[in-house]
Amino acid sequence: MEEHKKGFAGIYMEEMYVYKNQKKLRWGYTTGTCGAAASMAAALMLLGQKRVEQVRVSTPKGVDLDLEIEAIRFSKDQAVCAVCKDSGDDPDVTNGIAIYSKVSFTDETSETDGYLWEKDGIRLHLTAGEGVGMVTKPGLACEVGKPAINPVPREMIFTHVEKACIQSGFKGSLHIEIFIPQGFEISKKTFNPRMGIKGGISLLGTSGMVEPMSEKALTDTIRLELHQKHVAGLKRMILTPGNYGESFLRDELNVNLDYAVKCSNFIGESLDMAVQENIEEVLLVGHGGKLIKLAAGVMNTHSSVADGRMETLAAWGGACGAGPELIRQILESVTVDQGLKLLETVPGLREKVMDQVVRRAWEHLTLRAGESMKVECILFTNERGILGMSPGAREMLKRILSQDMTKLD
Repeated sequence: MEEHKKGFAGIYMEEMYVYKNQKKLRWGYTTGTCGAAASMAAALMLLGQKRVEQVRVSTPKGVDLDLEIEAIRFSKDQAVCAVCKDSGDDPDVTNGIAIYSKVSFTDETSETDGYLWEKDGIRLHLTAGEGVGMVTKPGLACEVGKPAINPVPREMIFTHVEKACIQSGFKGSLHIEIFIPQGFEISKKTFNPRMGIKGGISLLGTSGMVEPMSEKALTDTIRLELHQKHVAGLKRMILTPGNYGESFLRDELNVNLDYAVKCSNFIGESLDMAVQENIEEVLLVGHGGKLIKLAAGVMNTHSSVADGRMETLAAWGGACGAGPELIRQILESVTVDQGLKLLETVPGLREKVMDQVVRRAWEHLTLRAGESMKVECILFTNERGILGMSPGAREMLKRILSQDMTKLD
């Protein structure tokens, strides 16, 4: 990561980069950082009765940021302003949205709403308004019934408003309200409704920064969903990489998707997280074009990490009796479906090959999961249906579906 400071000031976002896949990518900052900056600026304007157009925010990552303040309004009783989210070169549906904070002397909300903070004569009450989600399911970092303002952003807001109070020589109580006018609409494009966060988006971030092309946000979501379902009482779950898997589970196997967690390409990491959650059994259900990589021991199935699909199909084709010309044609295939079609030119060969592919994939999955958790797998394609399943997959699916789901509602 390159960092360039402007004099003694904090870092300007256009000057922070990281190199990934031979590309120079710009960092961004989180919704939590926006909330902290807006709250600090609003507090300074309320207490000092002067316009504030930029504040410096210290992030948990150790980077200080100078952020511009927008939509400024203040009176002797309250101050309102916003900071716009900048996701850098990371694809993010929240990029560009305004995170608002209103800081006031009067507080008409109940003390049980939101979060309280008190230190050295300064008392702060943080609540949420329009567009900030409310937590409705257990297992998240925030209590049920509280605004979805995670612990690190919450602490950043309190710390930066405290700085404003100290700078202004203020002792007493302030009410801080975070609101995001676009939050409800944007939340429909996020995992929030699935995770039990209703009515808006969350204030997130553990470092205060958004690393471009980072996998952490995805893996954190997987971990959180596994944890939520385990807290709700599920000891057995289904993992599926994506939309194909969810559609197959719902339409072909008649499975309620509340039993399933979408794991993207992170097969190995998801198994690790399931073990850490003390989950007893996991059934992996996915498209053969992706999960065939497991037979080669590839546990991150993204094409940028590894491929080997045709090599795996061709190797097992040869082991099961395919001739040199057929093996060459499989190796030159572009898709797994194309390779399977070639295997089907020899009666019974595709079935023999997929039996071996599934067996080897299951062995690798079992090795990764270890002794504390059982794992089975089902591979399918949209055109052919189930290509194969490991020995205990059918019975494990029955055990998964027999679990009580009432706590997941």
